[in-house]
Amino acid sequence: MSYVNEVIDRVIQENPNEPEFHQAVKEVLLSLEPVVAQNEAQFRRDALLERLVNPERQLKFRVSWIDDNGQVHVNTGYRVQFNSAIGPYKGGLRLHPSVNLGIIKFLGFEQIFKNSLTGLPIGGGKGGSDFDPKGKSDREIMAFCQSFMTELFRHIGADTDVPAGDIGTGAREIGFMFGQYKRLRNQFEGVLTGKGLNFGGSLARTEATGYGLLYILDEALKCRGLSLTGKTIAVSGAGNVAIYAIEKAHQLGAKVVTCSDSTGWIYDEAGIDVALLKEIKEVKRARLTAYADARPSAVYHEGRGVWSTKCDIALPCATQNELHLADAEQLVKNGVIAVAEGANMPSTEDATNYLLEQKILFLPAKAANAGGVATSALEMSQNSERLHWTFEKVDKKLQEIMVNLYHNIDDAAKKYGFEGNYVVGANIAGFEKVAQAMNAQGIV
Repeated sequence: MSYVNEVIDRVIQENPNEPEFHQAVKEVLLSLEPVVAQNEAQFRRDALLERLVNPERQLKFRVSWIDDNGQVHVNTGYRVQFNSAIGPYKGGLRLHPSVNLGIIKFLGFEQIFKNSLTGLPIGGGKGGSDFDPKGKSDREIMAFCQSFMTELFRHIGADTDVPAGDIGTGAREIGFMFGQYKRLRNQFEGVLTGKGLNFGGSLARTEATGYGLLYILDEALKCRGLSLTGKTIAVSGAGNVAIYAIEKAHQLGAKVVTCSDSTGWIYDEAGIDVALLKEIKEVKRARLTAYADARPSAVYHEGRGVWSTKCDIALPCATQNELHLADAEQLVKNGVIAVAEGANMPSTEDATNYLLEQKILFLPAKAANAGGVATSALEMSQNSERLHWTFEKVDKKLQEIMVNLYHNIDDAAKKYGFEGNYVVGANIAGFEKVAQAMNAQGIV
């Protein structure tokens, strides 16, 4: 049995009931086989892969808070500090009922390579809780966030671990968490990213993941003699990533005709009205039925169905494992030319493999949605400098990072004989930098 397969088997055995983590480890390690084969004796001697798949530290803690009726609730908080070889741990805090240790580990493991690909000095981590912010009052959100941070503050810091937002954790939640951190530590530092603009946040951070997704897609298409102009795009999700991916796609000349939330999806033949979508999702926090009610050209459908729409490009921007094999087959049947992942691991393993077999331009999440964490790192830089950059400066740096990232994963794929396979290219390019840093720092 190869060293890679030994480590995969060990991960599955030692981390039972964590299918998302198993999936992420398998996807990464199998694509690293060409690199491992050239260095197997050394990697095995140094247990490099075992150290890579085991978090440096994982935290699980109780979060007690009181609702508006005086009832006490208890949730579970997590922070997995996966790898700090190239910089302080960096990764979001997800607040969603589906959160468990396995999902946080999968996200944290992916974050190692995504952060490495940005070219910035940030390691991999992730955290969150099974708390559901939907339907909660601002006071209840504050009560949870303050209780959550009352434990987490002991384990993070500007040069140790810098969390950010994620699903369920927006500017409001980051603000409450930052206030509690500052209160407990009695110091103002860039410990969280995604902060408000008037207390250390960065312009373009809100837009960054969605914009970055379109920047890397645009560059990949240009390198094939193609353009976004005139293309029809299907997008899933209606959160931060989806909204700003739609906005940038329209700016680059494409037309986005779908979006979705947890209950259903919209088809808008005239193109998604971004201003209306922002009003419904960012201001009113309403369901997409409100979009259809306000937009004559839009039709609302219950359940899943975004990927049944005829489109040139698909951008899954909702959550993990949302694009299944049957969806990939339908997209290919309908003539899709590119799939770029805006969410974290939104395509199932068999869907990914099918798209690669069909020679569809496929940009995996660890590369395609790296714009968010890249801009978070730019926020860290601004905090360290005590400066505030213009939107244009941040956006230009983001575009440069995503263009360079594309060429790095393209070069890595070509170097090892996998031209056009950006799953392999992204994993290898991200891994090589981390592995070199780990080796240089000794057995730790």
